Amino acid sequence: MRTPLITPHGYNALQQELDHLWRVERPDVTKKVSWAASLGDRSENADYQYNKKRLREIDRRVRYLRKSLEELTVVEYKPEQEGRVFFGAWVEIESEEGQCMTLRLVGYNEIFDQKDYISVDSPMAKALLGKSIDDEAVVRTEAGTTTWIINAIKYQPESSQSNRH
Repeated sequence: MRTPLITPHGYNALQQELDHLWRVERPDVTKKVSWAASLGDRSENADYQYNKKRLREIDRRVRYLRKSLEELTVVEYKPEQEGRVFFGAWVEIESEEGQCMTLRLVGYNEIFDQKDYISVDSPMAKALLGKSIDDEAVVRTEAGTTTWIINAIKYQPESSQSNRH
């Protein structure tokens, strides 16, 4: 089961996607379906078939977004989080071999198309949660166990995050 948390930035992005699909894409595709249907034989009408399929995809995504937005809890930054890893944190970690990474712990709906975002439900995130700088985070996966040292923890205001990617 996924933890139903999301950052304010992630929530706004989902709302904007829903709004765009519902107010822009769906009406446009609906017009194309109507136009293609008016041409007659639908069984061999590629425009009709393609746009009908696209309409189903949009409707499926709209249903998913509406349900998700109802169920998600927006987690706002709080100053008392400073110095420890919590939801929304940017964490710089280093492996025993010297490999460095910077990751952000976010909700499941935010990780797509973001190479440095990880789900708060992932083994890495679970190992990092609650830790402080210089703490060790032991990550256990099917591939084995890895130990990471926390070098830095940062919380950025939401307005600057949207410019990051």
